[in-house]
Amino acid sequence: MTNIKQQKIRKHYDEVADKYDHHYDHSRGRCYHTHLSSHLIKMLPKGGHLLDIGCGTGLFVEKYIIGARSATGLDISRGMISQARRRCVDSEFVVGTGETIPFRDASFDAVTSLLAFSYMREPQGMLNEAYRVLKPGGTIALCTLGKKLLTRGIPAIYQIGEMIQVNHVVVRDFGEHYYNENEMNEMFATAGFNNIFVKWCSFAHIDLIDPLFHLARWVEPFIEKRLPQLAYNICVNGTKPEY
Repeated sequence: MTNIKQQKIRKHYDEVADKYDHHYDHSRGRCYHTHLSSHLIKMLPKGGHLLDIGCGTGLFVEKYIIGARSATGLDISRGMISQARRRCVDSEFVVGTGETIPFRDASFDAVTSLLAFSYMREPQGMLNEAYRVLKPGGTIALCTLGKKLLTRGIPAIYQIGEMIQVNHVVVRDFGEHYYNENEMNEMFATAGFNNIFVKWCSFAHIDLIDPLFHLARWVEPFIEKRLPQLAYNICVNGTKPEY
């Protein structure tokens, strides 16, 4: 992704920050985001300080800090960061990018990224930076759309949606890139992580109409366990080795 694309992402999310949460403030949105969040949280240690990359309005941070855990959010959009600070007043939120994380080495016990990795201009650079800011023994976990037959047409849909000016907070052409299991394993290993684990999750997408969404929710546990090739979000976690 070029700097122009990065600026486009920042500008768009600054503009939609005030209404972004409405996308997740109906029954489908809450179910979808909570489901993905639960997969990430299960991959993380029980306690410790978290860095959430691409934190948006703090939706995941809000879920993570339940139980007296602490978190810091990082996002490219000042507008989204402003909303996150209002949502989680006791957490720290910083404007910045995952490719250049503005924190010292070994600052965090865990790093997460939910639905943001496909937008990264330098995905390997982001993983390298996550490794740097993690403490030895720390955990990284991310969830993003994966490279599947069901997702291959999404960039084209977003391009068309942008051309006809569809009023939707995420329907924009940002030059996303999706990854499969082998690509994720290779990038995580190159960054230095071990104990890498990849799984597929989510079959009920937020933008399905209600009858289809509820049907997809009903079969989702079976899909994730027995037919993961039909799930479309990829979840990956790994560990920074102890010294």
